[in-house]
Amino acid sequence: MIPSLGPCVAGTALPVLHQIRTRRPAYEPGARLSHIRDLVETGEGSKVTVHRAFKALEAEGLVTVSRGHGTVVRQPVPLKRLGIYRYDKAKWRDGDEVAFIADRVASGRAYRRNEQTQTVSRVEAPPKVAEALGLPVGAEVYARARLVKEGEQPTHTLTSYYRPEHVEGTRLVDPTPGPAGRGGGFRVLYDAGYEIDHMREALLARPATSEETKLLRLPPGEPVMELHRTTYTADGTVVEFAIGIHAASRFAWEYDFKVPDSAQKPEKE
Repeated sequence: MIPSLGPCVAGTALPVLHQIRTRRPAYEPGARLSHIRDLVETGEGSKVTVHRAFKALEAEGLVTVSRGHGTVVRQPVPLKRLGIYRYDKAKWRDGDEVAFIADRVASGRAYRRNEQTQTVSRVEAPPKVAEALGLPVGAEVYARARLVKEGEQPTHTLTSYYRPEHVEGTRLVDPTPGPAGRGGGFRVLYDAGYEIDHMREALLARPATSEETKLLRLPPGEPVMELHRTTYTADGTVVEFAIGIHAASRFAWEYDFKVPDSAQKPEKE
């Protein structure tokens, strides 16, 4: 924990704002500030002054305040959330760069495989999941719910739903923290004979629920980006439907694609 905010001029929070903006070593992302009462007791300023400093830092998005975790310095640059290139087959089929790791690599950020934790359960398919997987509502599916962190800060959740006959007995139903073995879930599907071919992603922005605010340690009022991903094989079989909840300020969504021209007729072979 950071022992001091540094000197605060009476009635202003500018010095501490400058120290955190300039990223002095003690104020690197993830660093936790001391409690207001401790700073007051050590002579950093009056309760009003220090409280004002904390509020100014939070308002400028420099720190995150959450119950049970205190005040933590935020990562100033959002992660790149790559578009199609995060799913490049060469990354997971031939290597070990699963999607969340591909985002970290593209962002120049460190990662550990165990920064993804998960729980696996067999549940009744909610209507949206049942529709995507082509099942009746209430049919049993596997739900693989992951929480992904960068260091100690959560970035997003992702829950993948599968038909039992596609994943029974595979690493996708193993709750061990980290990706599902080398190459992650897509490699598991590939080895089981379900090579992914194309996807559909839908995005929507919305207010965070109280549960999401707590789980992702969101600052007050921060929205989330909800992702729906449907993954198909070449013959159109849906092998995964996933719902992701992303902290809005922690990602920059990046897409690179060829502009279509539907007026052009395909060449005959």
